[in-house]
Amino acid sequence: MPYQSQNIAGRLAQTFLNNPLTMVMAISIFLLGYITLNIAPREEDPQIEVSGGSIIVMMPGASPEAITNVIIKPLERRIREIKGVEHIYGTAMNNVGMVNVQYLIGENREDSNLKLYDKVMQNMDSLPQGVKPPLIKPFDIDIDIPVVTVAFYQKNSKKQGTVEQYHFLREIQQEINAIDNVSKSTLKGVHHPQFNIKVDLDKLSGYHLSIGQISQSVQAIANNAPNIDTASSDSSIIVFGVQNSIEDIDDLSNLIVAQYRGSPIYLKNVATVEYSYDIQNFQSSQIAMREDNNTFDTPVNQVTLTVSKLKGTNAVYIAENVIEKLKEKKTDLNEMGIAYIVTRNYGLRADEAVSELIHHLVITIAIIGLILIPFLGWRESLVVSIAVPMILATTLFIAYMSGQTINRITLFAFLLSLGLIVDDAIIVIENIHRRMHLKESEDQSFDEVIVEATDEIGPSTNIATIAIILTMVPMAFVGGMMGQFMKPIPLNVPVALAISLLVAYVFTPYLAKKLIKRAKGKD
Repeated sequence: MPYQSQNIAGRLAQTFLNNPLTMVMAISIFLLGYITLNIAPREEDPQIEVSGGSIIVMMPGASPEAITNVIIKPLERRIREIKGVEHIYGTAMNNVGMVNVQYLIGENREDSNLKLYDKVMQNMDSLPQGVKPPLIKPFDIDIDIPVVTVAFYQKNSKKQGTVEQYHFLREIQQEINAIDNVSKSTLKGVHHPQFNIKVDLDKLSGYHLSIGQISQSVQAIANNAPNIDTASSDSSIIVFGVQNSIEDIDDLSNLIVAQYRGSPIYLKNVATVEYSYDIQNFQSSQIAMREDNNTFDTPVNQVTLTVSKLKGTNAVYIAENVIEKLKEKKTDLNEMGIAYIVTRNYGLRADEAVSELIHHLVITIAIIGLILIPFLGWRESLVVSIAVPMILATTLFIAYMSGQTINRITLFAFLLSLGLIVDDAIIVIENIHRRMHLKESEDQSFDEVIVEATDEIGPSTNIATIAIILTMVPMAFVGGMMGQFMKPIPLNVPVALAISLLVAYVFTPYLAKKLIKRAKGKD
């Protein structure tokens, strides 16, 4: 009479032991794991959900004390009504106040942004007269951290003008921003082109005009209000930031700013207009290149292009595409006398970190196989060595389908679970090895020995594996930044352990029949 399985372990072994689909399933699992390993997004570290935002309120003519009393403090009281807010920071300056809001780490970013916007809009009626509508800018850590930064600098005496350099780099930025999965790009340290108006204060006084009249006249044809600098040593004043609808210098020079004794006064009568760059921007960044191990070359001015990616996309591919695009522009860069250095390549670092951990994973599996050879034999060791990557491939595929990325913590979870997931396969193969050498198994077929051996250890293996899974579950409830950072461990280790049971009951008996040479029972 054939052996009747008593639990799920024996039933699974009996069902798949001679099923032709078992081999198809095994090959499919390895293929899915290989494909997932190549297409899954790679990152150096897991992304942490950080929610927050800034509320900027302008009140022209107000002092910092007035801003604090009528804007900052009332806003702070209202925002405290939002559940999940951890910190609020208020800053008051002349004419403007800003409130920064930080939510508890782990709060849903979209929900947090919506709650912040709703709370501010609900209390618009409490803002004092003369206050402009508040500007709400949510934090977006997913796209604010660049994966690639490139520093552009003049490499020789063939120096281009600041405006020409700006337009050229803007074209490169535009092409890079069109690469798939690039969220945004910025230029840091660049000087923007604009019209500069140099007002002669003596002429202004002679026409009985004020700088406010000049500013209002410019505002009439330009969307952005000009910023006004302080008077210089040659009795002049510079008005900056004049752009948008103005086409050329003549349009601005022929601007009528006032009437004097029935005659129009043009801007060119009291000021000099030129098209240049934002000379009010005194900030610049420099780069120094190491010539040898001890010295640095003279620092030169540079412009940094930052490139960020969309959430959940592969940093490796994006970084490679950006660098490839820069190589295509190498000829144009040389003609402009501009060179570049990739100062940050997050994709390369992520790829190196993931590749190194995968290498260690393979070494660990090989070590496990070698350790088992003296105790069980090389055939039994081979069965376990095949079962372990099958478990990891399935776990990796499930992680990818659930929206996770491959990063250091994900692979650390695999390394952590490696010593646990190997137990189930070892227990099954060891019991098969033991039973086929028993005297009472001499008259049984190899199929019966395998099914009975698997069925025998089912209950104890199930309980032991479930107990280990339960020890990992509390880690999922750890809060704060550490909980977010270590989240891949409670997400992946229990899954790997559950899959190890399935592999031990389905594929280990099948591989044992195919690879192990039947030994007859003996005393």
